[in-house]
Amino acid sequence: MTIIQTDKIRRLERIAWELRKDVVRMFAHSGTGHFGGSLSCAEIVACLYFDVLQIDPKNPKWDGRDRFIISKGHSCPTVYAALARLGFFPDSWLDEFEDTGAPLTMHPDMHKIPGIEASTGALGHGLSIGLGMAQAAKMDGKEHRVYVLLGDAELQEGSVWEAIMAAASFQLTNLIAIVDRNTQGVDGPTEELIPLEPLGDRWRTFGWEPREIDAHSLPEILDGLAWAKEAKESPRVLICRGTKGKGVSFMENNPAWHSARPTHEEIQLAFQEIEEALGRLQ
Repeated sequence: MTIIQTDKIRRLERIAWELRKDVVRMFAHSGTGHFGGSLSCAEIVACLYFDVLQIDPKNPKWDGRDRFIISKGHSCPTVYAALARLGFFPDSWLDEFEDTGAPLTMHPDMHKIPGIEASTGALGHGLSIGLGMAQAAKMDGKEHRVYVLLGDAELQEGSVWEAIMAAASFQLTNLIAIVDRNTQGVDGPTEELIPLEPLGDRWRTFGWEPREIDAHSLPEILDGLAWAKEAKESPRVLICRGTKGKGVSFMENNPAWHSARPTHEEIQLAFQEIEEALGRLQ
């Protein structure tokens, strides 16, 4: 790894932890939130928004932009934090999260928030929307890509597998799926509910090329995204194996923190652990 690449990794690692800090900041204001899935995807979001996606904060509707859809809409606060940091909207919006009439809500609204490509919330819709965007781009001869971040428990939805099958049939190599494989749903471990394993083989059977990576390893994420962009015949999916609630010890792998109302003391402890992680990056 070159010095420049090392500097990039350090920069992105710090951004990921800053995104976590902003997530807790938003939930501290609202009094509740989906902690687990928002914290688990911080490195994925950091790599996408601060290195990979071709986007323009000054022109959110630029026709040549890449499209990103957060299909697991309840984890949108991590995306809000990234968009604010890039200047799509004022940072002060984060301090109005879930306020009556404020644009930033528990699930993203494409009509109110610059940079949000699709209103998501009810699980199972994002990949179908991305499929349509990718097919339209292919038919129009456009070169931008469509990225869709799915939750692993979301893969229990039949509509997701219909989209997976269709995307392979249409050879949508401009569509990249990313699965936040944190192994936990709102009701507990996914493998105790509707088992997903062997997950990579399932995607492969439906005509995709899968790669499994560490959801919290920035080099693996960047390398995986570069690999996904090189698809020639079949769409590619990154299965990112990580930890739900990553970064806050008492939330990690605890389904109770999928969505919760933390006490003041719990919020302060979460901030403390994230600040300690940021301190180690100095």
